[in-house]
Amino acid sequence: MAPALLLGTALLLAALAAVAYFVFASFVFGAGYQPTPRRAVLEMLRLAAVRPSDVVYDLGAGTGAIVFRAARIYGARVVGVEVEPIRFLILRLRRASGRAGDRIELRWGNLFRLHFGRATVVTAFLWPGAMARLRPKLEAELPAGARVVSHCHSVPGWTPAAYDPATDVYLYRWPDAAAPPSDGERRDKG
Repeated sequence: MAPALLLGTALLLAALAAVAYFVFASFVFGAGYQPTPRRAVLEMLRLAAVRPSDVVYDLGAGTGAIVFRAARIYGARVVGVEVEPIRFLILRLRRASGRAGDRIELRWGNLFRLHFGRATVVTAFLWPGAMARLRPKLEAELPAGARVVSHCHSVPGWTPAAYDPATDVYLYRWPDAAAPPSDGERRDKG
């Protein structure tokens, strides 16, 4: 086999292995990878009214769509949490090579082992089961006035303060989110 063909084949196999790992590691680590669309990221940060005084916890940070925008555009301090090692490595490389790295803290591990006492904003694009498991932890640890924004999946049992159907983004304000809805108010989209 010609050296160029051998090299090309090796590179193709390496690329395919990397893509397969990136996708299938989602199932191994229990953290599906589906990037949050740009419009949804912008709407999440807008609805949460992120400010420089905020501490934003991005749960399941992926490759950093929310982490880097919250730090660079809004000037917030950000804690990005990711369990999958390759995505975590990408986050570290992006932080090291970009602006606002001093406002970004990255944590590799299980988001259910975090304490949310410092969070003023929590962002999430997690599967429904994770949102259900997260609810009691948030209720026990969030400070009053914290905002929670979620893409696609509601926090079961909470009443959103706002919902944007165009981007499928929910905004919750703690502790008001746990209060029962008033007459005629819809709990969530379903």
